[in-house]
Amino acid sequence: MAYYVYLLTNKTNTVLYTGVTNNLLKRVFEHRKEYVDGFTKRYNLKKLVYYESHQDINTAIRREKEIKGWVRKKKNVLISEKNASWIDLYPSIV
Repeated sequence: MAYYVYLLTNKTNTVLYTGVTNNLLKRVFEHRKEYVDGFTKRYNLKKLVYYESHQDINTAIRREKEIKGWVRKKKNVLISEKNASWIDLYPSIV
């Protein structure tokens, strides 16, 4: 089974959210449809700009915590290395 660490942002790329899931397609869909109240709904974070896959949930959780601890500049670099234009990756995983 695969586990995913992912980053979402808003239309203007001003707020970032880092999460972990075992079903990336379903989880991002839930964020986009605002099914759950919370940070992503409050800040309108619907654009998937980065994700990575891990085979072990503990590794994925450690990575999520690592990224959450980074300063914004380092997160921007991570995203830009794989997604220079910060396009929404959701359509590519549907």
